[in-house]
Amino acid sequence: MSAADTVPARPFGSWLKGWARRAASLTALTVLCLFLFLPGFLSLPPTDRDEARFAQATRQMLDSGDFIDIRFQDEARHKKPVGIYWMQAAAVTLAGGPDHVGIWAYRLPSLVGAILAVLLTFRLGSRLFGETTGLLAAVILAGTVLLAVEARTAKTDAALLATVLGAQTALAEAWLRRHAREPLSTGMVLLFWCSLGVGILLKGPIILLVTGGTAAALVLAERRAGWLKPLRPGLGLPVLLMIVAPWLILITLKTHGAFFAESVGHDMMAKIAGGQESKGFPPGYYTLLFPVTFWPWSLLAIPAVPWVWANRRDHAVVFCLAWVIPTWIVFEAVPTKLFHYVLPVYAALALLTARAALDGFGGTRRWLQLLAVALFAFVGVALAVGMAALPAVMQRVFDPISLLLAVIALAVLGLGAALTRRGQVRRSAAVVTIGAFGMYLLAFQTVFPRIEIIWLSPRIAKAVADGRPCPDTTLVSVGFTEPSLVFLVGTGTVLTGDGAVAGRRIVEDACAMALVELSQDEAFLGKAAESDVVPVPLETISGLNYSRGQKLMMTLYRR
Repeated sequence: MSAADTVPARPFGSWLKGWARRAASLTALTVLCLFLFLPGFLSLPPTDRDEARFAQATRQMLDSGDFIDIRFQDEARHKKPVGIYWMQAAAVTLAGGPDHVGIWAYRLPSLVGAILAVLLTFRLGSRLFGETTGLLAAVILAGTVLLAVEARTAKTDAALLATVLGAQTALAEAWLRRHAREPLSTGMVLLFWCSLGVGILLKGPIILLVTGGTAAALVLAERRAGWLKPLRPGLGLPVLLMIVAPWLILITLKTHGAFFAESVGHDMMAKIAGGQESKGFPPGYYTLLFPVTFWPWSLLAIPAVPWVWANRRDHAVVFCLAWVIPTWIVFEAVPTKLFHYVLPVYAALALLTARAALDGFGGTRRWLQLLAVALFAFVGVALAVGMAALPAVMQRVFDPISLLLAVIALAVLGLGAALTRRGQVRRSAAVVTIGAFGMYLLAFQTVFPRIEIIWLSPRIAKAVADGRPCPDTTLVSVGFTEPSLVFLVGTGTVLTGDGAVAGRRIVEDACAMALVELSQDEAFLGKAAESDVVPVPLETISGLNYSRGQKLMMTLYRR
């Protein structure tokens, strides 16, 4: 069931065949990831709020040449470390520079991180359970809704997942060799410590929570910590400090300690103490959301629970449980909850699901299988019907392509569920993956980019570009203050909720433009009229600010 703790020497021919097989699997997984992650990658506009904030801060980093202090306009961004901004800056520079690329270039680190996470899941699963399980687990992780979202979003989580998988791969090697006393290769040791260092630069202590929690749980299970010595902290800790310390020292000096006061003293403690930014939910939130975020593979994951319990003493299962349980408990206990927080444990869940499915679930209970199929069908139908109906509901437009794609995707997914019920796991995995691709093609490529009513910032940016009176025109936006507008229109965009502020600006600056929400129109025009200025309306833009769930009607003015 599990891979051997030691690998005997093999003839060169056998080794070469094994290498070729693994190379073919890695290539196939990479191609699969591109199919699953690329729909919508280029066509989806920048989303609010996190993605647009990350991308805009990276653009300002490139424009200013300051790669230490992170800023969104004039506001310091001291909630997260610098890692993702550096990655995005490198990607944007290689892609042609911030003046020549769109939001897709800022998403490249997330795409690469998601692919690396899938490939590392195959590597880790092959060591823990064998290559077949590793391959299926990698397919499962690649197909989940949660990774599908994060792979095409320009923020930290997909890249963080890759670093977590790197650290966990090395930790698993130490765990598997704990009785054999075999040394880890220097490359594996460096993988562990470099992954920790990069993970810290991406999202602070989160990777330490995951990997440290796994190690602590395994030490408790083994009742000794000596098996961790092959990770060679004498070599690794200096490497970790070389990665993390330079920026930490520079940001501390530059901000006079304000970075740590904000990121640790305010942001982290606020999340622990209560639901930050109206994102507080009780324990059980991630468990209840699991059939959606792990979809479509909740179809296999839920029936896998009895198998996991029955095999809980197997050393590979123990490793996965030590990975999942401490991190899951911590995130369920912390009041502030966002659906993507538990992504670092999804690879472990994929490994357990794959092994249980290939083992026939160990005679799981029929009611559990029926529950899994019911939840799988409910989420699938809800997604398909929702996507097919969205153009009609939001824009009063019938889209036959969306309807056709929804029907095809549901039919394929239904066939996958039927194959699962017959015990044909491998065929089912292939069919369900095709169905998931159809669903992501429907949602991210066909439906969402075409719902113009929710993409206010691109429409505003086009109107500003068409009507700007001067090359260096500044836009003052009243009532619509989303970061995507700053990213698309320019760093100098003024965001305010007061129409009088826009009125004063258009009086003082003949090149200025104002975007004014209907409720602030009177205040704006009144302030301009005080100086005998009559703003000229260029275009009325209406739509839905999905970040706030607020319908808006705005008028774009210039002198």
